[in-house]
Amino acid sequence: MSVVLLLTNAPGPSAESFPSLGLLTHTVRVAPLEASALLDAPPVDVITVDGRRELVIARGLCRLLRTTGLTTPLLALVTEGGLAAVSADWGVDDVVLDSAGPAEVEARLRLAIGRVAAAGGTAEAGVIRSGDLSVDETTYSAKLRGRPLELTFKEFELLKYLAQHPGRVFTRAQLLQEVWGYDYYGGTRTVDVHVRRLRAKLGPEHEAMIGTVRHVGYKFVAPPITPLADGPGGSGGRVNREDTRTPERV
Repeated sequence: MSVVLLLTNAPGPSAESFPSLGLLTHTVRVAPLEASALLDAPPVDVITVDGRRELVIARGLCRLLRTTGLTTPLLALVTEGGLAAVSADWGVDDVVLDSAGPAEVEARLRLAIGRVAAAGGTAEAGVIRSGDLSVDETTYSAKLRGRPLELTFKEFELLKYLAQHPGRVFTRAQLLQEVWGYDYYGGTRTVDVHVRRLRAKLGPEHEAMIGTVRHVGYKFVAPPITPLADGPGGSGGRVNREDTRTPERV
């Protein structure tokens, strides 16, 4: 069972605004058709943007979400008449018609999730890999270019949580709840302190992995793979280029 976020301005719950989705066993969360809705939303498996009534707004929102580095599967919900307006520049992983039955909707959700996961390549069980960074959830350890990072428990949890959602912006309050828990009574300053310590341990070359979004919070920026030198001036046969693979959590 997956968690689906339906961005729509249609009134009523998902069972009324999109009956076929409401008939499935997935958990469906409904939010307004605007980018700010994602700031307060918990992590989801699929985002569906409703373009049945507001096609232009839906197109703009889909394109905006992709520019933020969103890696969550993105679907557009349109009418048959609106289908002709959908093109590659929307940046969606698939399109579903509002007339589609539950079986078709289920198939499109499953395929979209599978394609995005496959695009990230293979990974060891319990290991999140992004560029030169690897985070092992089973051993509570992290390595950067093979070098172990000496992290405290909360520093590890914060890095792991951000790496699980590359490109997604989290407010300090969200990170406090997800990493420290709802029963933690400290202030959001705690998040800033741990981010500062994390960056120091990542070092000047990699501290930008933890990106700051001004007036909002923090996000994980997928790092490039750096070349391994054979010696002075050596390249090790590797090209220094950005790793475009999506970090995968298995």
